[in-house]
Amino acid sequence: MSKQSIFGRIAQLAKANINALLDSAEDPKKLLDQMVRDYSNNIAEAETAIAQTIGNLRMMQEDYAEDVQAAQEWGQKALAASAKADEYRTAGKTADADKFDNLAKVALQRQLSSENEAKQAAPSIASQTDVVDRLKTGLTQMKGKLVELQSKRNELVARQKSAQAQSSVNDAIKSIDIMDPTSEISRFEDKVRREEARVLGQQELSASSLDAQFDSLVDMGEQTEIELRLAALKSGKPQGELGG
Repeated sequence: MSKQSIFGRIAQLAKANINALLDSAEDPKKLLDQMVRDYSNNIAEAETAIAQTIGNLRMMQEDYAEDVQAAQEWGQKALAASAKADEYRTAGKTADADKFDNLAKVALQRQLSSENEAKQAAPSIASQTDVVDRLKTGLTQMKGKLVELQSKRNELVARQKSAQAQSSVNDAIKSIDIMDPTSEISRFEDKVRREEARVLGQQELSASSLDAQFDSLVDMGEQTEIELRLAALKSGKPQGELGG
């Protein structure tokens, strides 16, 4: 399994124009949450695929190790059989010597077959090892990107809430500007001033009425004096005695 086949869908998501998606989304928070879920699911899928790739590599490595070990064992058997054939040949037992030489040849053939299998597997093991290393690195990077995506999601959601709160404050301020409560207070103040003016007017009227009453008392005093003096004249009493 290639790295591209595992990370193909994730790469498409990473290349998406997130800003454009957010601009067109009715609810950016839901879109961000969906992106986090999708990315998390893709990581889980990648982990499963990578685990399978690693499992296949380990099986290849086990088979390779078995072939190498088998080649060594068959080599030892060939050596033992060849030594036994030489021993029989020295003893003049040609038939037994030929038998063990044939066994040595069979062991050498098995050794060669195991070595060839190991040689054929080596390039594939090296290639798969490189693939697994790159997949592990890619998976680590993906997990780092997921952390960044989650952090960015939280930041954008917080900024959206802050903007909405500020918008509410601005709307409230606009409402205050449109319906200014101080205008009602001003009208009440005018009413109070008119009432105060009315009271002042009443006070002035009251003061004017009191002055008129005092003036009438003065006039009455003078009239009384005049009447007394007139009576004195009529009685023939001198005016100078009136003061006594």
